[in-house]
Amino acid sequence: MSRWQTQPLLEVEHLTMRFGGLVAINDLSFTVGQGDITALIGPNGAGKTTVFNCITGFYKPTEGRIALRHGEQSIWQELPRATQASGRKWAKGGSSLWLLERMPDFEVSAHAKVARTFQNIRLFQGMTVLENLLVAQHNPLMLASGWSVLGILGFSGYKKSEKASIEKATYWLDKIGLIDRADDPAGDLPYGAQRRLEIARAMCTDPVLLCLDEPAAGLNPRESLELNTLLRSIRTDEGTSVLLIEHDMSVVMEISDHVVVLDYGTKISDGSPSEVKADPKVIAAYLGVEDDEVEEIEAEVAS
Repeated sequence: MSRWQTQPLLEVEHLTMRFGGLVAINDLSFTVGQGDITALIGPNGAGKTTVFNCITGFYKPTEGRIALRHGEQSIWQELPRATQASGRKWAKGGSSLWLLERMPDFEVSAHAKVARTFQNIRLFQGMTVLENLLVAQHNPLMLASGWSVLGILGFSGYKKSEKASIEKATYWLDKIGLIDRADDPAGDLPYGAQRRLEIARAMCTDPVLLCLDEPAAGLNPRESLELNTLLRSIRTDEGTSVLLIEHDMSVVMEISDHVVVLDYGTKISDGSPSEVKADPKVIAAYLGVEDDEVEEIEAEVAS
C-alpha cells in the first residue's frame, strides 16, 4: 500500500465549504502521505484553492475535520475540551495532532508548520534575495533577540541565531541556484527564479507540509524542469510533504506520488498518477463532456 494510505501526515475528512447557497466543496476526504508529493487537480472552478484556504486557515470550513499529525501515529490520546478547542491534542513522547479547521491562519503556519505559496508571486520585490529568506525567519530571530533588547545589547544567543538564519538562507540560495544574486533586488530576478525563491522562502520556516498553488504557472519548459528538480529535492532531501495545485499535467504526472481530482467541489478520482490518468471520469471532466457521455468515454478508454 502507498504512504498516503499507510502513513498519512494530513487527513481531510468530510470537508464541506458553503458560501451562502453555493457549495464550493462537497464532502471531500483525502490524505497526504508523509514524504509524498500530492497533486490536487481539476478544471477551473473545481474548488482547489478553496481547499487550500481551508487547510491553511484562511477559511473556516462549514463542516469537516482537517488533521495534521506530527510524529508517531499509534499513540494518540484525547485531552480535555479546553485543550482541544485550541486545535491541538498532545500525545505521548511529544507527538501532537493539530486540528487545522479550529486554528487561525497564523497558528497553522507558526505552530502546525504548514507553509504556503500563492498563484501570484508575493515576494518583497524591493528587498534583496537574501533578505526575503531572512524575513521568513523573523519569529525565531525576534525571540532570540528578546524582542530587540538582547540584540541591541549584543548577547551571544542572538548572534548565534542570526548566524544560523544566514546559513539557512545561504543553503537555500545555493539549492535554487541563486547564491550569486543574493544581494540583488528580488524584483530583478527572472520569473522562474522568483518562483523558486518564493518556494525557498516558504521552506525557511521549516514546514512539515508545503502547499503550493500553481507553482508551474507561467514557466517555460526549462523552468518547469528546474521546478521539478527542486520539488523532488524538497521531498527526498528535506523529508517535507508537498501538496500542490497544478494545471500543468506534465509536472503533475512526472513528480506526483498521489493525485486527487476535483470537479465542481466533489472528488471524482484519487490514486496514483497512472490510475488517475486512465480514469474515464477524469478524462470526461477535462474534456467537458456531459454526464451521459461518460459511459462512451469509458468504452473508448477500455478499447
